[in-house]
Amino acid sequence: MFNKRTMLVVFMLGGIQACGKTGEVSEVVIKQEAQAETAVAAESPELKIDADSFVCLNEMTAVRHYFVDNLRSDLAATVAAAESADGAVFPPGSVVQLVPTEAMVKHNSGWNAATNDWEFFELDVSAEGSSIRNRGFTDVVNRFGGNCFGCHIKAEAKYDLICELDHGCDPIPVTREMIAGIQAQDPRCAD
Repeated sequence: MFNKRTMLVVFMLGGIQACGKTGEVSEVVIKQEAQAETAVAAESPELKIDADSFVCLNEMTAVRHYFVDNLRSDLAATVAAAESADGAVFPPGSVVQLVPTEAMVKHNSGWNAATNDWEFFELDVSAEGSSIRNRGFTDVVNRFGGNCFGCHIKAEAKYDLICELDHGCDPIPVTREMIAGIQAQDPRCAD
């Protein structure tokens, strides 16, 4: 991909007949650059995340002890990343939740380098649905005073900030059984 400086140099060299007619190189480069920008914009629209983006855990896909979804309908890629024993980068649109009141959403590459493009959410949940209490990057603190990013940054790089028992994160002070009980009590799942 050419940047503006490269395009300027190529455009300036367009008067030199290095290959083809005068000016032909610059027109081709400009056309290719415009097509590439259009393709990238079409493939990677900005995510629109609101309270309706977060659903009952039972409507998501269970992977070991947590749940995943994808806001871009690319669930297969999200599940593949979650199931990878060797770690993987999650695709944009991935939603990861351990408990109903906390979530992570993966944005487009380059969206926030500090958090590997993850945004953290603290949610209020009820039978009526979800509402976003807090959202952000390195500064979201959950109900228990824990900084989401502060925990997840400790995961080995190959796990893309996803914490599990063997990923390098600090252990949380609840058992798997307690987590399963919290997950089962998701009020959004009430019939």
